[in-house]
Amino acid sequence: MDLIENQLALLLKGKGIEKEVVMMQEAKQECYGKWYLPAGRMEQNETIVEAVKREVQEETGLECEPYTLLSVEERGPRWIRFVFLARVTGGNMKTTSESDAESLQARWWDRVSPLPLRARDILNLISFAVKHKERASHPVTMPVELPCSVVCHRVVSAFLNKSNELWLLTNNQGYPHFPVTVCGTSSADLSCSVEVAIHRLIKECLRDSQVKVKTHGILGLQHTGEIPGKTDGVCFNVLVTVAQMETVYNQFPPDVNNLKYAWHKVDDDDLKIQLLERLSFSSVVPFLN
Repeated sequence: MDLIENQLALLLKGKGIEKEVVMMQEAKQECYGKWYLPAGRMEQNETIVEAVKREVQEETGLECEPYTLLSVEERGPRWIRFVFLARVTGGNMKTTSESDAESLQARWWDRVSPLPLRARDILNLISFAVKHKERASHPVTMPVELPCSVVCHRVVSAFLNKSNELWLLTNNQGYPHFPVTVCGTSSADLSCSVEVAIHRLIKECLRDSQVKVKTHGILGLQHTGEIPGKTDGVCFNVLVTVAQMETVYNQFPPDVNNLKYAWHKVDDDDLKIQLLERLSFSSVVPFLN
């Protein structure tokens, strides 16, 4: 597959507003001398985490251990960026005497001192990372190494009524599982966002096209790049809620479109509590675009 998968790592130290972040100085001609977070593209046969470690080491001289996915940015199936929080585990900060084609040097930045940035898109990410370090907005989430040949979304669609009863939408072909929507690779689908792909799936599943659909974020994801072209896709487990329009109230979820799908009421108290917590506090890895 011709995917453009990017990794961006945030390494922080200090407390509160005094937190510093590792930055690297660009060596590329088009942004020479500017500063940015350590980032780069995956190589063949790499997992997402392996790519993060390699890029950080090449650009900053530091060894690191990514410990949670912070956010995912996507512009359709051909451009995905995974943003990780990581901790320093070794190595030495790159100096100007060690400059190469990867970077000129690296340093800790206090986020206040003037620093010419390659782009300002990282500022919101840094602020988000600092807040997450102080009070985590979602549980630790790391990629699971399972093969996937395409970019797709396994959609966990929930319906919650005013009595706090919860249903999940499943595909009943074979054994019950959550519906999957595959992001297309044709020229017409290259800019298809997560929201578009999920709305398309819900429209296929449900008879009522007037329902409200909200994408909350990522519960988990799977990827392994061990066979380029066959296992270098990504599957996101995405939490979604389906609700009636404000002028309508129904105790039960909307009717399904065909027998391939069915709503299953969640009677397991532990599972219900976990899902309600995720929904109530948006406790998921956010999609950014």
